[in-house]
Amino acid sequence: MNNRRAFLATLASSAAASAFARDWTGLVPERYPDPDVIALEPEFSRLIQGNSPIRRLHTGMLWAEGPAWNGSGNYLVWSDIPNNAQLRYLPEDGHVSVMRNNSGNSNGNTFDWQGRQISFEHANRRVVRYELDGKVTVLADTFDGKPFNAPNDGAVHPDGGLWFTDPGYGSMMDYEGNKGELHLKEAVYRIDPAAGKIEKVTDELAKPNGLCFSPDYKKLYVVDTGAPKNILVYDVVDGVKLGKSRVFAINKGALADKAGKGGSDGVRCDVDGNVWASAGWVGDGYDGVHVFTPEGKLMGHIKLPETTSNLCFGGPKRNRLFITASQSLYSVHVNTRGAHFC
Repeated sequence: MNNRRAFLATLASSAAASAFARDWTGLVPERYPDPDVIALEPEFSRLIQGNSPIRRLHTGMLWAEGPAWNGSGNYLVWSDIPNNAQLRYLPEDGHVSVMRNNSGNSNGNTFDWQGRQISFEHANRRVVRYELDGKVTVLADTFDGKPFNAPNDGAVHPDGGLWFTDPGYGSMMDYEGNKGELHLKEAVYRIDPAAGKIEKVTDELAKPNGLCFSPDYKKLYVVDTGAPKNILVYDVVDGVKLGKSRVFAINKGALADKAGKGGSDGVRCDVDGNVWASAGWVGDGYDGVHVFTPEGKLMGHIKLPETTSNLCFGGPKRNRLFITASQSLYSVHVNTRGAHFC
Protein backbone atom coordinates (compact mmCIF):
# COMPACT_ATOMS: atom_id res chain seq x y z
CA MET A 1 0.00 0.00 0.00
CA ASN A 2 2.79 2.42 0.88
CA ASN A 3 4.57 1.61 -2.39
CA ARG A 4 1.38 2.32 -4.34
CA ARG A 5 0.88 5.63 -2.55
CA ALA A 6 4.44 6.61 -3.33
CA PHE A 7 3.94 5.59 -6.97
CA LEU A 8 0.81 7.75 -7.30
CA ALA A 9 2.47 10.65 -5.50
CA THR A 10 5.37 10.48 -7.96
CA LEU A 11 2.94 10.42 -10.89
CA ALA A 12 1.03 13.38 -9.52
CA SER A 13 4.12 15.48 -8.97
CA SER A 14 5.77 14.63 -12.27
CA ALA A 15 2.61 15.24 -14.33
CA ALA A 16 1.16 18.07 -12.27
CA ALA A 17 1.96 20.90 -14.63
CA SER A 18 2.25 19.11 -17.97
CA ALA A 19 -1.30 19.50 -19.31
CA PHE A 20 -1.36 23.22 -18.62
CA ALA A 21 2.27 24.00 -19.42
CA ARG A 22 2.38 22.33 -22.82
CA ASP A 23 2.04 24.26 -26.06
CA TRP A 24 -1.30 23.31 -27.61
CA THR A 25 -0.60 25.07 -30.91
CA GLY A 26 1.51 22.12 -32.02
CA LEU A 27 4.43 24.43 -32.89
CA VAL A 28 6.46 23.08 -29.99
CA PRO A 29 6.33 19.26 -30.09
CA GLU A 30 5.98 17.13 -26.99
CA ARG A 31 8.64 14.59 -26.18
CA TYR A 32 7.57 10.95 -26.72
CA PRO A 33 5.95 9.23 -24.99
CA ASP A 34 3.36 11.93 -24.35
CA PRO A 35 3.63 12.79 -20.63
CA ASP A 36 -0.11 13.32 -20.37
CA VAL A 37 -1.00 9.73 -21.34
CA ILE A 38 -0.42 8.10 -17.98
CA ALA A 39 -0.38 4.42 -16.99
CA LEU A 40 -1.79 4.11 -13.47
CA GLU A 41 -1.57 0.33 -13.69
CA PRO A 42 0.69 -1.91 -15.82
CA GLU A 43 -2.29 -3.07 -17.91
CA PHE A 44 -2.62 0.35 -19.51
CA SER A 45 0.98 0.48 -20.76
CA ARG A 46 0.23 -1.88 -23.65
CA LEU A 47 -2.62 0.42 -24.80
CA ILE A 48 -0.37 3.46 -25.09
CA GLN A 49 0.90 4.33 -28.56
CA GLY A 50 4.28 5.62 -27.48
CA ASN A 51 4.96 7.78 -30.53
CA SER A 52 1.58 9.51 -30.71
CA PRO A 53 0.92 12.93 -29.17
CA ILE A 54 -2.33 14.35 -27.85
CA ARG A 55 -3.36 17.00 -30.38
CA ARG A 56 -5.82 19.85 -30.03
CA LEU A 57 -7.53 19.73 -33.42
CA HIS A 58 -9.93 22.64 -33.04
CA THR A 59 -11.09 25.12 -30.42
CA GLY A 60 -13.62 27.93 -30.13
CA MET A 61 -16.82 26.02 -29.31
CA LEU A 62 -18.90 26.84 -26.24
CA TRP A 63 -19.70 23.27 -25.16
CA ALA A 64 -18.48 20.53 -27.48
CA GLU A 65 -20.29 17.19 -27.29
CA GLY A 66 -21.36 14.04 -29.09
CA PRO A 67 -18.43 12.99 -31.33
CA ALA A 68 -19.26 10.23 -33.83
CA TRP A 69 -17.14 8.76 -36.61
CA ASN A 70 -18.50 8.25 -40.13
CA GLY A 71 -16.44 5.47 -41.71
CA SER A 72 -17.79 5.75 -45.26
CA GLY A 73 -17.30 9.51 -45.33
CA ASN A 74 -14.02 9.43 -43.35
CA TYR A 75 -15.00 12.32 -41.09
CA LEU A 76 -15.90 13.13 -37.51
CA VAL A 77 -19.09 14.97 -36.58
CA TRP A 78 -19.76 16.56 -33.21
CA SER A 79 -22.07 19.12 -31.61
CA ASP A 80 -21.51 22.62 -30.27
CA ILE A 81 -24.71 22.66 -28.23
CA PRO A 82 -25.02 26.36 -27.20
CA ASN A 83 -24.14 27.51 -30.74
CA ASN A 84 -26.86 25.21 -32.11
CA ALA A 85 -24.49 23.67 -34.64
CA GLN A 86 -22.89 20.43 -35.74
CA LEU A 87 -19.28 20.52 -36.94
CA ARG A 88 -17.23 18.21 -39.13
CA TYR A 89 -13.52 17.38 -39.02
CA LEU A 90 -11.70 16.01 -42.09
CA PRO A 91 -8.54 14.12 -41.10
CA GLU A 92 -6.85 14.36 -44.50
CA ASP A 93 -6.13 18.08 -44.06
CA GLY A 94 -7.49 18.97 -40.63
CA HIS A 95 -10.29 21.07 -42.12
CA VAL A 96 -13.18 21.92 -39.77
CA SER A 97 -16.47 23.32 -41.01
CA VAL A 98 -20.02 23.82 -39.82
CA MET A 99 -21.96 20.81 -41.06
CA ARG A 100 -25.41 21.91 -39.84
CA ASN A 101 -26.80 25.12 -38.40
CA ASN A 102 -30.04 25.08 -36.42
CA SER A 103 -29.39 21.54 -35.27
CA GLY A 104 -31.96 21.62 -32.49
CA ASN A 105 -29.19 22.12 -29.94
CA SER A 106 -28.20 18.52 -30.62
CA ASN A 107 -26.09 16.78 -28.00
CA GLY A 108 -25.15 13.20 -28.88
CA ASN A 109 -24.69 11.82 -32.39
CA THR A 110 -24.24 8.33 -33.78
CA PHE A 111 -24.65 6.42 -37.05
CA ASP A 112 -26.83 3.42 -37.78
CA TRP A 113 -25.90 0.29 -39.73
CA GLN A 114 -26.93 1.98 -42.98
CA GLY A 115 -24.62 4.95 -42.39
CA ARG A 116 -27.39 7.40 -41.51
CA GLN A 117 -26.67 9.98 -38.83
CA ILE A 118 -28.83 9.96 -35.71
CA SER A 119 -28.89 13.00 -33.43
CA PHE A 120 -30.40 13.70 -30.04
CA GLU A 121 -31.92 17.17 -29.95
CA HIS A 122 -32.29 19.17 -26.75
CA ALA A 123 -34.33 22.07 -28.09
CA ASN A 124 -36.91 19.95 -29.91
CA ARG A 125 -36.92 17.16 -27.29
CA ARG A 126 -36.56 14.49 -29.93
CA VAL A 127 -34.42 11.87 -31.64
CA VAL A 128 -33.95 12.36 -35.39
CA ARG A 129 -32.34 10.52 -38.27
CA TYR A 130 -30.84 12.29 -41.28
CA GLU A 131 -31.75 10.27 -44.34
CA LEU A 132 -29.35 9.78 -47.23
CA ASP A 133 -31.46 12.11 -49.40
CA GLY A 134 -31.24 14.89 -46.80
CA LYS A 135 -34.69 14.51 -45.29
CA VAL A 136 -35.14 14.36 -41.52
CA THR A 137 -37.09 11.54 -39.89
CA VAL A 138 -38.33 11.95 -36.33
CA LEU A 139 -37.70 8.64 -34.53
CA ALA A 140 -38.99 9.66 -31.10
CA ASP A 141 -40.47 12.77 -29.55
CA THR A 142 -43.04 11.50 -27.01
CA PHE A 143 -43.53 8.65 -24.57
CA ASP A 144 -46.87 7.79 -22.97
CA GLY A 145 -48.30 10.89 -24.62
CA LYS A 146 -45.75 13.21 -22.99
CA PRO A 147 -42.79 14.99 -24.61
CA PHE A 148 -39.32 13.73 -23.80
CA ASN A 149 -37.22 15.84 -21.44
CA ALA A 150 -34.26 16.35 -23.81
CA PRO A 151 -32.71 13.21 -25.38
CA ASN A 152 -28.98 13.13 -24.76
CA ASP A 153 -26.94 10.22 -26.11
CA GLY A 154 -27.51 6.89 -27.82
CA ALA A 155 -26.12 3.71 -29.34
CA VAL A 156 -27.32 1.31 -32.02
CA HIS A 157 -27.63 -2.43 -31.41
CA PRO A 158 -26.91 -4.96 -34.22
CA ASP A 159 -30.63 -5.79 -34.35
CA GLY A 160 -31.22 -2.18 -35.41
CA GLY A 161 -32.66 -1.10 -32.08
CA LEU A 162 -31.68 2.36 -30.89
CA TRP A 163 -31.00 2.84 -27.18
CA PHE A 164 -30.91 6.38 -25.79
CA THR A 165 -30.90 8.40 -22.57
CA ASP A 166 -33.19 11.26 -21.57
CA PRO A 167 -31.79 13.14 -18.55
CA GLY A 168 -33.34 16.47 -19.52
CA TYR A 169 -30.38 18.85 -19.36
CA GLY A 170 -31.43 20.74 -22.48
CA SER A 171 -34.78 21.62 -20.90
CA MET A 172 -33.21 22.80 -17.64
CA MET A 173 -31.66 25.89 -19.24
CA ASP A 174 -31.99 28.08 -22.31
CA TYR A 175 -28.24 27.88 -22.90
CA GLU A 176 -28.41 24.35 -24.31
CA GLY A 177 -32.03 24.19 -25.45
CA ASN A 178 -35.34 25.61 -24.30
CA LYS A 179 -36.00 25.83 -20.59
CA GLY A 180 -39.18 24.03 -19.64
CA GLU A 181 -40.82 21.41 -17.48
CA LEU A 182 -39.57 17.85 -17.33
CA HIS A 183 -42.66 15.74 -17.94
CA LEU A 184 -41.09 12.30 -17.55
CA LYS A 185 -38.90 10.54 -15.01
CA GLU A 186 -35.34 10.50 -16.37
CA ALA A 187 -34.83 7.18 -18.12
CA VAL A 188 -33.17 4.99 -20.76
CA TYR A 189 -35.27 3.94 -23.76
CA ARG A 190 -35.13 1.55 -26.71
CA ILE A 191 -36.69 2.16 -30.12
CA ASP A 192 -37.72 -1.09 -31.82
CA PRO A 193 -36.39 -1.16 -35.41
CA ALA A 194 -39.42 -2.93 -36.90
CA ALA A 195 -42.45 -1.16 -35.44
CA GLY A 196 -40.74 1.97 -34.13
CA LYS A 197 -42.26 1.25 -30.73
CA ILE A 198 -40.52 3.02 -27.84
CA GLU A 199 -39.97 1.10 -24.63
CA LYS A 200 -38.53 2.28 -21.33
CA VAL A 201 -35.74 -0.07 -20.27
CA THR A 202 -34.83 1.55 -16.94
CA ASP A 203 -35.57 4.70 -14.96
CA GLU A 204 -33.51 3.91 -11.86
CA LEU A 205 -30.73 6.40 -12.63
CA ALA A 206 -30.99 9.99 -11.42
CA LYS A 207 -29.54 11.44 -14.66
CA PRO A 208 -28.73 8.77 -17.25
CA ASN A 209 -26.25 10.29 -19.66
CA GLY A 210 -23.59 8.61 -21.83
CA LEU A 211 -23.98 4.95 -22.74
CA CYS A 212 -22.28 2.25 -24.78
CA PHE A 213 -22.42 -1.49 -25.39
CA SER A 214 -19.70 -3.99 -24.57
CA PRO A 215 -17.92 -5.48 -27.59
CA ASP A 216 -20.33 -8.46 -27.70
CA TYR A 217 -23.42 -6.30 -26.99
CA LYS A 218 -24.21 -8.41 -23.93
CA LYS A 219 -23.67 -5.53 -21.52
CA LEU A 220 -24.76 -1.89 -21.47
CA TYR A 221 -22.73 0.76 -19.63
CA VAL A 222 -24.63 3.89 -18.54
CA VAL A 223 -23.17 6.96 -16.87
CA ASP A 224 -25.24 8.55 -14.11
CA THR A 225 -24.44 12.26 -13.89
CA GLY A 226 -26.77 12.63 -10.93
CA ALA A 227 -25.76 11.52 -7.45
CA PRO A 228 -23.69 9.46 -6.82
CA LYS A 229 -22.14 9.90 -10.32
CA ASN A 230 -21.24 6.27 -10.90
CA ILE A 231 -20.95 4.25 -14.09
CA LEU A 232 -23.45 1.40 -13.99
CA VAL A 233 -23.43 -1.80 -16.04
CA TYR A 234 -26.38 -3.99 -17.00
CA ASP A 235 -26.69 -7.37 -18.64
CA VAL A 236 -28.62 -7.05 -21.91
CA VAL A 237 -31.36 -9.71 -21.87
CA ASP A 238 -32.50 -11.12 -25.24
CA GLY A 239 -31.13 -7.98 -26.90
CA VAL A 240 -34.11 -5.89 -25.79
CA LYS A 241 -34.22 -5.71 -21.98
CA LEU A 242 -31.90 -4.99 -19.08
CA GLY A 243 -31.10 -7.12 -16.08
CA LYS A 244 -30.31 -5.81 -12.63
CA SER A 245 -27.77 -3.00 -12.48
CA ARG A 246 -24.47 -3.05 -10.65
CA VAL A 247 -21.88 -0.35 -10.08
CA PHE A 248 -19.10 -0.74 -12.62
CA ALA A 249 -16.90 2.16 -11.54
CA ILE A 250 -16.89 5.02 -9.08
CA ASN A 251 -15.58 8.22 -10.62
CA LYS A 252 -12.64 8.89 -8.35
CA GLY A 253 -9.40 10.19 -9.76
CA ALA A 254 -6.05 8.61 -8.97
CA LEU A 255 -4.02 11.82 -9.28
CA ALA A 256 -6.57 14.35 -8.05
CA ASP A 257 -10.04 14.20 -6.55
CA LYS A 258 -11.96 16.85 -4.68
CA ALA A 259 -15.00 15.90 -2.66
CA GLY A 260 -16.73 14.00 -5.41
CA LYS A 261 -17.30 17.04 -7.61
CA GLY A 262 -16.07 15.25 -10.69
CA GLY A 263 -17.74 12.66 -12.82
CA SER A 264 -18.01 11.08 -16.23
CA ASP A 265 -20.32 11.84 -19.16
CA GLY A 266 -19.58 9.86 -22.33
CA VAL A 267 -18.19 6.31 -22.55
CA ARG A 268 -16.87 3.90 -25.20
CA CYS A 269 -15.50 0.34 -25.14
CA ASP A 270 -12.45 -0.95 -26.96
CA VAL A 271 -12.24 -4.40 -28.54
CA ASP A 272 -10.96 -5.96 -25.30
CA GLY A 273 -13.84 -4.61 -23.22
CA ASN A 274 -11.90 -1.81 -21.53
CA VAL A 275 -14.09 1.22 -20.81
CA TRP A 276 -12.88 4.69 -21.81
CA ALA A 277 -14.78 7.40 -19.96
CA SER A 278 -14.71 11.18 -20.11
CA ALA A 279 -13.93 12.98 -16.84
CA GLY A 280 -14.30 16.55 -15.67
CA TRP A 281 -15.32 19.26 -13.25
CA VAL A 282 -12.38 18.77 -10.86
CA GLY A 283 -9.30 20.24 -12.55
CA ASP A 284 -5.73 19.30 -13.34
CA GLY A 285 -4.95 15.68 -12.60
CA TYR A 286 -8.57 14.57 -12.99
CA ASP A 287 -10.07 16.10 -16.13
CA GLY A 288 -9.58 14.19 -19.37
CA VAL A 289 -10.20 10.49 -19.98
CA HIS A 290 -10.27 7.71 -17.39
CA VAL A 291 -9.69 4.16 -18.64
CA PHE A 292 -11.04 1.13 -16.77
CA THR A 293 -10.39 -2.58 -17.11
CA PRO A 294 -13.42 -4.80 -17.87
CA GLU A 295 -13.55 -5.43 -14.12
CA GLY A 296 -13.86 -1.72 -13.36
CA LYS A 297 -10.32 -0.97 -12.13
CA LEU A 298 -8.99 2.47 -13.07
CA MET A 299 -5.80 1.79 -15.03
CA GLY A 300 -5.10 4.81 -17.21
CA HIS A 301 -5.54 8.55 -17.43
CA ILE A 302 -5.30 10.98 -20.35
CA LYS A 303 -4.82 14.47 -18.94
CA LEU A 304 -6.51 17.40 -20.66
CA PRO A 305 -6.67 21.07 -19.68
CA GLU A 306 -10.47 21.18 -19.98
CA THR A 307 -13.48 19.37 -18.60
CA THR A 308 -14.16 16.48 -20.96
CA SER A 309 -17.65 15.70 -22.21
CA ASN A 310 -17.47 12.75 -24.59
CA LEU A 311 -15.28 10.61 -26.83
CA CYS A 312 -15.30 8.05 -29.62
CA PHE A 313 -12.91 5.86 -31.57
CA GLY A 314 -12.42 6.69 -35.24
CA GLY A 315 -10.13 6.65 -38.20
CA PRO A 316 -9.92 3.83 -40.78
CA LYS A 317 -8.54 1.45 -38.12
CA ARG A 318 -10.66 2.76 -35.22
CA ASN A 319 -7.43 3.34 -33.29
CA ARG A 320 -7.71 7.11 -33.01
CA LEU A 321 -9.47 8.43 -29.92
CA PHE A 322 -11.41 11.66 -30.53
CA ILE A 323 -12.32 13.67 -27.43
CA THR A 324 -14.69 16.62 -27.01
CA ALA A 325 -13.70 18.78 -24.04
CA SER A 326 -15.48 22.03 -23.21
CA GLN A 327 -14.31 24.40 -25.96
CA SER A 328 -12.02 22.04 -27.89
CA LEU A 329 -11.66 18.85 -29.91
CA TYR A 330 -8.66 16.59 -29.16
CA SER A 331 -7.30 13.32 -30.50
CA VAL A 332 -4.63 10.74 -29.71
CA HIS A 333 -3.80 7.44 -31.36
CA VAL A 334 -3.91 4.41 -29.06
CA ASN A 335 -2.69 0.83 -29.30
CA THR A 336 -6.16 -0.71 -29.44
CA ARG A 337 -9.33 -0.33 -31.50
CA GLY A 338 -12.81 0.82 -30.71
CA ALA A 339 -15.26 -2.03 -30.24
CA HIS A 340 -17.83 -0.49 -32.58
CA PHE A 341 -17.87 1.50 -35.80
CA CYS A 342 -18.68 4.93 -34.32
